[in-house]
Amino acid sequence: MHASIGGNEVQVRFTNRFGDVPLFIAAASVAQAKVGSTPATASDVPHRLTFFGAPSVRIPPHGDVVSDAIPVHVAPQGDLLISLYVPGPTGPPTYHHLAYQHSFAAPGNRVDQQSGDAFSQVYQNWYFLAALEVSESPARGAVVALGDSITNGQGSTIDENDRWSDVLSQRILQTFPAEPLSVLNEAIDGDRILLDSDRFGPSALTRFDDDVVSQSGVRDVILLLGINDIQQSPHQYDASAIEFGLQQIVLRAHLHGIRVIGCTITPYEGWPSYDPQGERTRLSVNRFIRASGVFDGVADFDAVIRDPSDPHRMLKSYDSSDHLHPNASAYKAMANAINVNQL
Repeated sequence: MHASIGGNEVQVRFTNRFGDVPLFIAAASVAQAKVGSTPATASDVPHRLTFFGAPSVRIPPHGDVVSDAIPVHVAPQGDLLISLYVPGPTGPPTYHHLAYQHSFAAPGNRVDQQSGDAFSQVYQNWYFLAALEVSESPARGAVVALGDSITNGQGSTIDENDRWSDVLSQRILQTFPAEPLSVLNEAIDGDRILLDSDRFGPSALTRFDDDVVSQSGVRDVILLLGINDIQQSPHQYDASAIEFGLQQIVLRAHLHGIRVIGCTITPYEGWPSYDPQGERTRLSVNRFIRASGVFDGVADFDAVIRDPSDPHRMLKSYDSSDHLHPNASAYKAMANAINVNQL
């Protein structure tokens, strides 16, 4: 896992949120990851995690657990290697689909192993891992990036941490080195504001409490959602319904003292489900985001990456090639459009 801030103590949150049987984790550990190693290799002896002093934990269906705090140094923008041993059947696993980060698996209990040589199975998913908590840090709070595949990083470079949320984290560290903010990427590929999906998971309104309110030290949410409500089937072409969903997220955030930066929806002409009616909806929602005054701030991602000669499309130099997902250069430009002094 890539950490946005540094600190000297860590806890790991494991999850069985979508499981239907108890999940038994027999052993788990944390180590600093050796830079550039594939498969992942620890640069030091792994530190065993405990759970109220016990070396193992059983997580009930739909539950989460947090490990005890252990003294592990984490560098700002550093990588940690989190290992867990699951000795038996898990039932349906809770996992983050397409993390754009490699994970590795091997048979047997290898949580104490520094070498990655045995880890021959490679995934781009995070299994049973919900969060990394870093403490004994100068951070003054956290920012949640709440979104879909564009925030999750589709079109970014695998293992290079160049999503727009990663670039934002780097900018915050450069701007406020003494009092940074951690950046929590709470994005799901295919996520919608209004509808849950059997394929992609719960909507932003459904998961808001779990993925925003329950996170540690949240001060701000940067909200980029709506394109999947428009382009996925069933299509939501009523702009007022999408705007209502956005307003609900803002109201719920404000109840907890959390500010919301609204992001305009980026262009998608050329994507297979693009149509003029959906485009009219996107433009209408963007006018609402810019001018309604509902949000505590606005980041105009649409204006940053659209093609001035054809504003229904993103610039060719920013297109990952599918006409919906930006590339790493576009993510950098989007992150630079966020006013970090508003956070």
